[in-house]
Amino acid sequence: MASADRKFGNMQDYLTNIVLPIGLSSVAFGVFFFMKKFGILYQLFHKADRTSTRHGGELVADVLKAHGVKHIFVLSGGHISPILVGCEKSGIRVVDTRHEVNAVFAADAVARMSGTVGVAVVTAGPGLTNTVTAVKNAQMAESPVIVMGGAAATILKGRGALQDIDQMSLFKSICKHCVTITKVRDIVPKLSKALQVAQSGTPGPVFVEFPIDTLYPYQLVSREVGAKSSGKGLMQKVVNWYLQNYVDDLFAGAWEKRDTTPLPVHQPIATQNQIQKSIEILSRAKKPLILVGSQATLPPVPVDQLRKALESMGIPCFLGGMARGLLGQYSDLQIRQRRGEALREADVVILAGAVCDFRLSYGRVLNRKSKIIAVNRNKEQLYKNSDMFWKPTVAVNGDVANFLLELSKGLKGYKCDPEWINMLRKRDEEKENANREKAKEITDKHLNPLKVLHIVEELMPPDTIMVADGGDFVGTAAYILRPRGPLCWLDPGAFGTLGVGGGFALGAKLSRPESQVWIIYGDGSLGYSVAEFDTFTRHKIPVIALVGNDAGWTQISREQVPMFGSNVGCELAFSSYETVAIGYGGKGVRLDRENEDKIREIIEDAVKANRNGDSILINALIGKTNFREGSISV
Repeated sequence: MASADRKFGNMQDYLTNIVLPIGLSSVAFGVFFFMKKFGILYQLFHKADRTSTRHGGELVADVLKAHGVKHIFVLSGGHISPILVGCEKSGIRVVDTRHEVNAVFAADAVARMSGTVGVAVVTAGPGLTNTVTAVKNAQMAESPVIVMGGAAATILKGRGALQDIDQMSLFKSICKHCVTITKVRDIVPKLSKALQVAQSGTPGPVFVEFPIDTLYPYQLVSREVGAKSSGKGLMQKVVNWYLQNYVDDLFAGAWEKRDTTPLPVHQPIATQNQIQKSIEILSRAKKPLILVGSQATLPPVPVDQLRKALESMGIPCFLGGMARGLLGQYSDLQIRQRRGEALREADVVILAGAVCDFRLSYGRVLNRKSKIIAVNRNKEQLYKNSDMFWKPTVAVNGDVANFLLELSKGLKGYKCDPEWINMLRKRDEEKENANREKAKEITDKHLNPLKVLHIVEELMPPDTIMVADGGDFVGTAAYILRPRGPLCWLDPGAFGTLGVGGGFALGAKLSRPESQVWIIYGDGSLGYSVAEFDTFTRHKIPVIALVGNDAGWTQISREQVPMFGSNVGCELAFSSYETVAIGYGGKGVRLDRENEDKIREIIEDAVKANRNGDSILINALIGKTNFREGSISV
């Protein structure tokens, strides 16, 4: 059946093109617009049920459940209570965090790990402003996240209501799509559309605003709006009529059956001409490389299929972001070290979701003589800095994994030069041997961080998911720790955000409850989300946190001290972070020089305790080394 709005649009055309020219009545035309503006026409066909106790939160839950959403991450507030209650009633798990930013980080992790959408629900005003960093991080990481936020009642916007700000303007620049729900009947179609937009094309966050009067039951909204059942004087009667009509229009047709079936998700696909041209270029390559970025792990292609495609081509790969671990813990095709040298020598490079931003020196690291095949869903990212430092030979605005699958089919029989792979592997081995030697060095008063990380690498179970949250210590860990498989590594992405650890770990563990989740923290970044140990405990979501505690913001100190001769603002303390975890209901252990000979035993005990349901923080007091000397923070 055509929508009521479409019916009214046709009626407007009728009045404008037929009635008025005949000169029947300009008054009737004015009456029509009066009725349209106040929702009276819609109410003629769809009455508001004034006796129903249902609320908008139930409709939200219906849509989420139809889309396969299993968890929502929240921080409670009066504006959004009906959504939380509706989801609980529908069997959707409601996980409340200790800070709104971590609710969105958790939703981001679910989106990456599950291949669907992650959902966060927060209250109005400061509840939403607290999420801005995580929403921007999701935008730059291309994660399909739905952020639902409360708002002042539509009729009270701009009148000084509690926590009333212009939320739409705040989120328009950091979301793919922003929409306000103005009628209860709009919840299902507009939320379904939001879920579709978040996942289509280049995925990203979407903001859906729910004014409080679209979520609560009719009787409560009617009472709070303040229409008096009786009143003296014409003005009071007009006000009463206006307010009562406002509420009736708000709920008109609210509980009519609406389709919650997920709308189709659209992704751009490479053309056959682009695929064929790329096959021809690669078939002649002697020293090809593939740089695989996070975008390659997006649906609809399963990561296992992508892995098989890469293995069938036999081209050496550098893996970044969510693609870390794509080829397993050990693979002859994965190259981990000295990427810059390899790129300067390669004759063909495939940027498979990799972007020429700061991570690739804006494209300067690419050899101008190399043929570059760039693939990306996002057209802007596809051509990033191509006007300055590099030029694509083939530029494909399409899904990365689908492109690589088609490429592998056309390259059957292709063999990469084994000498090229052997040389890259030899460099890897040389660098990793040097790292092992560096781990044997004695540091000042505390533990050698490389030694700690090498032991952790040996003892981490094969089902481990790693969450990276920090600067210097995490930068070191990226050289030592090997993700065990596809979608087993979570880092913030291009925004370089600190503080993702607690939220990411929540989302990862709920997405894969059978896996062990480790947060690799710097002592600085730990401060952002250590309170989520309370959430881990209350919701029985056990994780392990390894904190590299060197009592400072060392990534910043590395350049600030040599450059300016001052460590101001970069000093922390060797704090007993393990006691904080204990205070939040978890367990804590300290690693230092005094128990250096028991590091292996302590970590093994932590792994066992975590399997038994405990969340554990390992506070490793580490010393300074010259590993990664010269690395910068900008």
